[in-house]
Amino acid sequence: MGADIVTNRKALRDYHILETFEAGISLLGTEVKSLRGGRVDLLGSYAKVEKRGVVLYDATIQVYEKASHETHDPKRPRPLLLNRVEITRLTEETLRKGLALPVLRMYWKKGRVKVEIGLGKGKHAGDQRQDLKKRAEQRDTDREIARFKQGRPGGR
Repeated sequence: MGADIVTNRKALRDYHILETFEAGISLLGTEVKSLRGGRVDLLGSYAKVEKRGVVLYDATIQVYEKASHETHDPKRPRPLLLNRVEITRLTEETLRKGLALPVLRMYWKKGRVKVEIGLGKGKHAGDQRQDLKKRAEQRDTDREIARFKQGRPGGR
């Protein structure tokens, strides 16, 4: 695993992720410079299967300030690089089962930018509340276990 550039924590909150895929991404030079500075936002970004392949939408890569005369559009659609077998599989899953492709994170791997997309099913508000409740219970349990291991008496 490479160093994370940015993660989309909201995607994990809003979707049940069934499977993840690693994809390369086609970028311009100024976009790579902005990524190195960490000037990217994945909030609300998603991938979509089209005729020519899989495309990343709504990922904001800020304009590189030190660029000369050529700059990029911060919200432009960016092609993702996947194998034909993976593209076919994603096409079937999204069309037949109605699953979404949220972007989970963007990271460096061997000097190249990779995007992790998830094959996910949207959560309802009740599911999100259940997750929050489970997380709070787990946090309380961990706290009590740590208190017990340190030899402190329980209770509040």
